[in-house]
Amino acid sequence: MDTKKMKRELEKRLQKENRSIYYDREKETIRFENKETGKGITVSIANAVSKWHEDQDKAIDEVVYYVEEALEVMGTEQQISGNERKIFPVIRSTSFPLETTDGNKFITDSHTAETRIYYALDLGNTYRLVDDELLKKEGWDKEKIHEMAQFNLRSLSTDMKKDTVAGNVYYFLNTNDGYDASRILNEKFLKEMSEKVEGDMAVAVPHQDVLIICDIRNDTGYDILAQMTMSFFTNGHVPITALSFIYENGELEPIFIMAKNRRK
Repeated sequence: MDTKKMKRELEKRLQKENRSIYYDREKETIRFENKETGKGITVSIANAVSKWHEDQDKAIDEVVYYVEEALEVMGTEQQISGNERKIFPVIRSTSFPLETTDGNKFITDSHTAETRIYYALDLGNTYRLVDDELLKKEGWDKEKIHEMAQFNLRSLSTDMKKDTVAGNVYYFLNTNDGYDASRILNEKFLKEMSEKVEGDMAVAVPHQDVLIICDIRNDTGYDILAQMTMSFFTNGHVPITALSFIYENGELEPIFIMAKNRRK
């Protein structure tokens, strides 16, 4: 499977009369838009090919499902009132767009040098990022969205799987509820984890469906973390960052792990 074949396969499976398809050769992306509304979703063909080499046709099925669900949501009206318990924060890279394609700004908050906080209205199989248009229509303000999202975040499970490699301990949170990476915003949870850690506490959110917390007890632990984070980053549906963070005194500081077990 290469990018040309993947492009043809996605076009074949997602072509409909009411859709326009735009291919960006330079960025290797393909965009599917509703002709009437102009709203749509962009897919990285390179990422789809990478996932295909691991999961074969299942990877294509997932991309098709993701696009279909997203386009269906864009064609329906959503409201916050009555759905307050369905508002959650989501983590995105700082390179993620700050507004919709038609210029409507998303509601955001700063987080780290690598990540930014957005807010989502959960719709079951997918969600809509909260933007100015939705907020004004409901008569809500940003602070109210923030408070409700943080409250709902604390209700989510923080059960983690544990693995020990070369004397270092790695914890993984992967519930696939769409908000795994969002747990990095649960300050109480991070503090509780820091009390368990014997060495350096590192945290990673390579994509939206995983949170990694590491108890780094020797230099090898950093190399393992770097390799692990990059692997997750290149295979996630919504990549966030391949960098990890050191958690100290309640603060997250991005770190760059160099060769030979060194970090900056």
